Amino acid sequence: MLTESEKLTYSWQLDVPGFGESEQLTLKNSTALVTRVGGLGGPVALSLAAAGIGKLILAHAGNLREDDLNRQILMSRDHVGKSRVQCAAQTLNRFNSSIDVEIFDENITEENIDKIAGNADIIFSCAPLFEERFLLNEAAIKGGKMLVDCAMYSMEGQVMTILPGITPCLKCIYPDKPTQWERKFPVIGAVSSLVAQIGVIEGIKLLCNFQKSSLGKLIRIDASSMEVKKIELLPKRVDCLACN
Repeated sequence: MLTESEKLTYSWQLDVPGFGESEQLTLKNSTALVTRVGGLGGPVALSLAAAGIGKLILAHAGNLREDDLNRQILMSRDHVGKSRVQCAAQTLNRFNSSIDVEIFDENITEENIDKIAGNADIIFSCAPLFEERFLLNEAAIKGGKMLVDCAMYSMEGQVMTILPGITPCLKCIYPDKPTQWERKFPVIGAVSSLVAQIGVIEGIKLLCNFQKSSLGKLIRIDASSMEVKKIELLPKRVDCLACN
Protein backbone atom coordinates (compact mmCIF):
# COMPACT_ATOMS: atom_id res chain seq x y z
CA MET A 1 0.00 0.00 0.00
CA LEU A 2 0.99 3.64 -0.31
CA THR A 3 2.37 5.17 2.84
CA GLU A 4 0.69 8.22 4.33
CA SER A 5 3.71 10.27 3.24
CA GLU A 6 3.34 9.03 -0.35
CA LYS A 7 -0.37 9.80 -0.36
CA LEU A 8 0.45 13.35 0.67
CA THR A 9 3.34 13.74 -1.79
CA TYR A 10 1.27 12.56 -4.77
CA SER A 11 -2.11 13.88 -3.60
CA TRP A 12 -2.46 16.35 -6.45
CA GLN A 13 -1.98 13.73 -9.16
CA LEU A 14 -4.20 11.27 -7.27
CA ASP A 15 -7.00 13.76 -7.96
CA VAL A 16 -6.57 13.39 -11.74
CA PRO A 17 -9.66 11.57 -13.12
CA GLY A 18 -8.82 7.93 -13.77
CA PHE A 19 -5.55 8.07 -11.83
CA GLY A 20 -5.81 6.72 -8.29
CA GLU A 21 -3.90 4.75 -5.70
CA SER A 22 -3.67 1.61 -7.85
CA GLU A 23 -2.03 3.58 -10.67
CA GLN A 24 0.32 5.23 -8.18
CA LEU A 25 1.25 1.80 -6.83
CA THR A 26 2.00 0.66 -10.38
CA LEU A 27 4.43 3.55 -10.74
CA LYS A 28 5.96 2.78 -7.35
CA ASN A 29 6.57 -0.83 -8.38
CA SER A 30 7.98 0.01 -11.82
CA THR A 31 11.56 0.42 -13.06
CA ALA A 32 12.38 2.77 -15.92
CA LEU A 33 15.60 2.91 -17.91
CA VAL A 34 16.49 6.39 -19.17
CA THR A 35 19.34 6.69 -21.62
CA ARG A 36 20.82 9.21 -21.83
CA VAL A 37 20.30 11.93 -19.19
CA GLY A 38 21.10 15.05 -21.25
CA GLY A 39 18.71 17.56 -22.77
CA LEU A 40 15.99 14.96 -23.32
CA GLY A 41 16.75 12.29 -20.74
CA GLY A 42 17.32 14.69 -17.87
CA PRO A 43 13.79 16.15 -17.93
CA VAL A 44 12.40 12.63 -18.50
CA ALA A 45 14.16 11.30 -15.40
CA LEU A 46 13.17 14.31 -13.29
CA SER A 47 9.49 14.09 -14.22
CA LEU A 48 9.44 10.32 -13.60
CA ALA A 49 10.95 10.95 -10.17
CA ALA A 50 8.34 13.63 -9.48
CA ALA A 51 5.56 11.24 -10.53
CA GLY A 52 6.80 8.57 -8.11
CA ILE A 53 8.49 5.94 -10.27
CA GLY A 54 9.97 3.29 -7.99
CA LYS A 55 13.36 2.92 -9.63
CA LEU A 56 15.35 4.75 -12.28
CA ILE A 57 18.23 3.22 -14.21
CA LEU A 58 20.38 5.93 -15.79
CA ALA A 59 23.01 5.32 -18.48
CA HIS A 60 25.28 8.06 -19.81
CA ALA A 61 29.03 8.03 -20.32
CA GLY A 62 31.47 10.87 -19.88
CA ASN A 63 32.01 14.03 -17.91
CA LEU A 64 29.97 17.22 -17.92
CA ARG A 65 31.09 19.99 -20.28
CA GLU A 66 30.25 23.66 -20.05
CA ASP A 67 28.40 23.52 -23.36
CA ASP A 68 26.00 20.95 -21.85
CA LEU A 69 24.55 23.44 -19.41
CA ASN A 70 22.01 25.12 -21.70
CA ARG A 71 19.82 22.00 -21.68
CA GLN A 72 20.94 19.34 -19.16
CA ILE A 73 18.80 20.33 -16.19
CA LEU A 74 20.03 17.63 -13.80
CA MET A 75 23.55 19.07 -13.94
CA SER A 76 25.23 21.96 -12.12
CA ARG A 77 28.08 24.25 -13.12
CA ASP A 78 30.26 23.16 -10.21
CA HIS A 79 30.15 19.63 -11.63
CA VAL A 80 31.86 20.51 -14.94
CA GLY A 81 34.59 17.97 -15.61
CA LYS A 82 32.91 15.31 -13.46
CA SER A 83 30.62 12.39 -14.28
CA ARG A 84 27.30 13.43 -15.81
CA VAL A 85 25.40 10.40 -14.57
CA GLN A 86 26.66 10.79 -11.00
CA CYS A 87 25.58 14.43 -10.95
CA ALA A 88 22.17 13.39 -12.33
CA ALA A 89 21.74 10.77 -9.61
CA GLN A 90 22.66 13.25 -6.88
CA THR A 91 20.10 15.76 -8.17
CA LEU A 92 17.37 13.12 -8.33
CA ASN A 93 18.13 11.76 -4.86
CA ARG A 94 17.90 15.27 -3.42
CA PHE A 95 14.62 15.83 -5.23
CA ASN A 96 12.96 12.53 -4.26
CA SER A 97 14.88 10.45 -1.74
CA SER A 98 12.27 7.68 -1.76
CA ILE A 99 13.13 6.42 -5.25
CA ASP A 100 15.98 4.06 -6.11
CA VAL A 101 18.53 5.29 -8.67
CA GLU A 102 21.02 2.95 -10.34
CA ILE A 103 23.66 4.46 -12.61
CA PHE A 104 25.91 3.27 -15.39
CA ASP A 105 28.69 5.61 -16.49
CA GLU A 106 28.55 4.17 -20.01
CA ASN A 107 26.49 4.47 -23.15
CA ILE A 108 24.46 1.60 -24.55
CA THR A 109 26.41 -0.95 -26.60
CA GLU A 110 25.81 -4.49 -27.81
CA GLU A 111 28.04 -5.69 -24.97
CA ASN A 112 26.24 -3.98 -22.08
CA ILE A 113 22.61 -3.65 -23.15
CA ASP A 114 21.40 -6.83 -21.47
CA LYS A 115 23.05 -5.80 -18.20
CA ILE A 116 21.62 -2.28 -18.30
CA ALA A 117 18.15 -2.89 -19.73
CA GLY A 118 17.43 -6.34 -18.33
CA ASN A 119 15.55 -5.25 -15.20
CA ALA A 120 13.62 -2.34 -16.71
CA ASP A 121 9.86 -2.47 -17.21
CA ILE A 122 9.92 0.47 -19.61
CA ILE A 123 12.70 2.07 -21.66
CA PHE A 124 12.91 5.77 -22.44
CA SER A 125 15.26 6.14 -25.40
CA CYS A 126 16.75 9.64 -25.34
CA ALA A 127 19.99 8.84 -27.15
CA PRO A 128 21.15 11.16 -29.95
CA LEU A 129 22.61 8.38 -32.09
CA PHE A 130 20.60 5.91 -34.13
CA GLU A 131 23.03 3.12 -33.27
CA GLU A 132 21.92 3.35 -29.63
CA ARG A 133 18.27 3.83 -30.50
CA PHE A 134 18.29 0.70 -32.64
CA LEU A 135 19.89 -1.31 -29.82
CA LEU A 136 17.25 -0.11 -27.37
CA ASN A 137 14.54 -0.94 -29.89
CA GLU A 138 15.85 -4.49 -30.24
CA ALA A 139 16.20 -4.89 -26.47
CA ALA A 140 12.57 -3.83 -26.00
CA ILE A 141 11.40 -6.33 -28.61
CA LYS A 142 13.44 -9.23 -27.21
CA GLY A 143 12.46 -8.47 -23.63
CA GLY A 144 8.83 -7.61 -24.32
CA LYS A 145 9.36 -4.17 -22.77
CA MET A 146 7.51 -0.94 -23.42
CA LEU A 147 9.63 1.64 -25.25
CA VAL A 148 9.21 5.39 -25.57
CA ASP A 149 11.53 6.79 -28.24
CA CYS A 150 12.15 10.54 -27.94
CA ALA A 151 14.08 12.67 -30.41
CA MET A 152 14.51 16.35 -31.26
CA TYR A 153 16.40 18.64 -33.60
CA SER A 154 16.43 22.42 -33.36
CA MET A 155 12.77 23.49 -32.95
CA GLU A 156 11.24 20.11 -33.78
CA GLY A 157 10.77 16.86 -31.93
CA GLN A 158 8.99 13.54 -32.03
CA VAL A 159 7.79 10.87 -29.63
CA MET A 160 6.95 7.29 -30.57
CA THR A 161 5.54 4.67 -28.20
CA ILE A 162 6.37 1.08 -29.03
CA LEU A 163 4.70 -2.04 -27.64
CA PRO A 164 6.40 -5.19 -28.99
CA GLY A 165 4.06 -7.42 -30.95
CA ILE A 166 1.42 -4.69 -31.16
CA THR A 167 2.90 -1.61 -32.80
CA PRO A 168 5.50 -0.98 -35.50
CA CYS A 169 8.99 -0.64 -34.06
CA LEU A 170 11.65 1.96 -34.69
CA LYS A 171 13.19 -0.10 -37.50
CA CYS A 172 9.82 -0.38 -39.20
CA ILE A 173 9.95 3.41 -39.54
CA TYR A 174 13.71 3.73 -40.10
CA PRO A 175 14.98 0.49 -41.71
CA ASP A 176 18.40 2.13 -42.05
CA LYS A 177 20.18 4.86 -40.14
CA PRO A 178 19.49 8.26 -41.77
CA THR A 179 22.68 9.33 -43.52
CA GLN A 180 22.21 13.03 -42.74
CA TRP A 181 22.08 12.55 -38.95
CA GLU A 182 24.84 14.39 -37.08
CA ARG A 183 26.14 13.98 -33.54
CA LYS A 184 26.01 17.70 -32.79
CA PHE A 185 22.84 19.57 -33.65
CA PRO A 186 21.08 22.81 -32.63
CA VAL A 187 19.26 22.62 -29.28
CA ILE A 188 17.20 25.03 -27.20
CA GLY A 189 16.77 23.43 -23.80
CA ALA A 190 13.09 24.32 -23.53
CA VAL A 191 12.34 22.42 -26.76
CA SER A 192 14.06 19.26 -25.58
CA SER A 193 12.20 19.54 -22.25
CA LEU A 194 8.90 19.94 -24.11
CA VAL A 195 9.51 16.75 -26.08
CA ALA A 196 10.61 14.98 -22.89
CA GLN A 197 7.39 15.81 -21.05
CA ILE A 198 5.26 14.40 -23.85
CA GLY A 199 7.37 11.23 -23.69
CA VAL A 200 6.86 10.93 -19.92
CA ILE A 201 3.09 11.37 -20.21
CA GLU A 202 2.93 8.65 -22.86
CA GLY A 203 5.10 6.38 -20.71
CA ILE A 204 2.88 6.84 -17.64
CA LYS A 205 -0.17 6.07 -19.78
CA LEU A 206 1.44 2.84 -20.94
CA LEU A 207 2.66 1.74 -17.52
CA CYS A 208 -0.57 2.48 -15.69
CA ASN A 209 -3.04 1.68 -18.47
CA PHE A 210 -4.24 5.21 -17.85
CA GLN A 211 -6.33 7.07 -20.39
CA LYS A 212 -5.62 6.58 -24.08
CA SER A 213 -2.01 6.19 -25.21
CA SER A 214 -0.71 7.07 -28.67
CA LEU A 215 0.23 3.54 -29.68
CA GLY A 216 0.64 3.22 -33.44
CA LYS A 217 1.12 6.94 -33.88
CA LEU A 218 4.08 9.29 -34.19
CA ILE A 219 3.71 12.52 -32.23
CA ARG A 220 5.41 15.40 -34.05
CA ILE A 221 6.11 18.68 -32.25
CA ASP A 222 6.94 21.90 -34.08
CA ALA A 223 7.88 24.52 -31.49
CA SER A 224 8.24 27.20 -34.18
CA SER A 225 4.53 27.13 -34.97
CA MET A 226 3.51 25.46 -31.68
CA GLU A 227 1.79 22.67 -33.56
CA VAL A 228 1.50 19.10 -32.30
CA LYS A 229 0.41 16.48 -34.83
CA LYS A 230 -0.29 12.77 -34.57
CA ILE A 231 0.75 10.78 -37.61
CA GLU A 232 -0.88 7.37 -38.06
CA LEU A 233 1.85 4.81 -38.66
CA LEU A 234 1.60 1.98 -41.13
CA PRO A 235 1.34 -1.55 -39.69
CA LYS A 236 4.49 -3.44 -38.77
CA ARG A 237 6.68 -4.17 -41.77
CA VAL A 238 6.66 -7.84 -42.66
CA ASP A 239 10.30 -7.53 -43.73
CA CYS A 240 11.46 -5.72 -40.57
CA LEU A 241 14.60 -7.44 -39.30
CA ALA A 242 13.95 -6.30 -35.72
CA CYS A 243 10.25 -7.19 -35.39
CA ASN A 244 10.49 -10.49 -37.23
